[in-house]
Amino acid sequence: MTERVLWRVGSDMQRLWFITNPQSGASDEAKVEAILAVFAERGLVLAGKTDFPEDDLPTPGALVKARADTVVLFAGDGTINAAVCALAGWDGAILILPGGTMNMLAKTLHGAADPAAIIVAAHEGARRVALPCVEAGRYRAMVGLIVGPAANWYRARERIRERKIGALWPAIRAAWRRTFGRGIRLVGASGFPKEAQAAYVRPHEDRLAVAAIDARDFRSIADLGWNLITGDWVAAHAVTAVETPRLTIAERRPVLALFDGEPVMLDPATVITTGRTAAQFVTTL
Repeated sequence: MTERVLWRVGSDMQRLWFITNPQSGASDEAKVEAILAVFAERGLVLAGKTDFPEDDLPTPGALVKARADTVVLFAGDGTINAAVCALAGWDGAILILPGGTMNMLAKTLHGAADPAAIIVAAHEGARRVALPCVEAGRYRAMVGLIVGPAANWYRARERIRERKIGALWPAIRAAWRRTFGRGIRLVGASGFPKEAQAAYVRPHEDRLAVAAIDARDFRSIADLGWNLITGDWVAAHAVTAVETPRLTIAERRPVLALFDGEPVMLDPATVITTGRTAAQFVTTL
């Protein structure tokens, strides 16, 4: 993790706005109540609470009005991404707790610590850092970007989250057909295959770490689909790994991309590059 320290948090962490997502992998009601209990034990004030996506994410103005100094996110990487984008321009701190399936940002910032330990450590004294990210137009991914036909497996993942089992198999069949179809064309990375089924792009210092995902036989497609459905898309089979400062989508039509697991359509000729967030993420490492 490349970081830039802005200032220490510690005693400045007093008034919290708590954001959860009940649909995330580990964000159930009992765990939310346990976190609220830790807030109370530490004498922290709950200035506001958001259950996303049922509730709208708070605006910077709402946080200022509530005099919140820290947003606490107990959700998955996709919800965290949405919240960070919504809070662009706000100068408070963001504390991420492991509340999703992968929890990659939480692990980057806090290691394997549990939510209670993270809250205590952050309250006693921590640092705010900036994080590298992948940028494509107005969108960004702090964990990773998947672009290409294989990204269509996200629809099957959503049917499972929504417990719509009847709609699951049509989503799987559609993703299977598209994965077997024409791949994605990206330019700018020497050695990248002409038509991979998907590219998994991660921020790495000031460059992009790109993995071409191959899924051209039944076994590899089944493996890829399972990884994407369960949220462990990092485990998808990568056959080619390269690094580059930028990529460009060389397609004639918009293509599906997943930013930290959330779907977006990217226009042809969109440039994918690296960026950096504001120095507002609390790390306890």
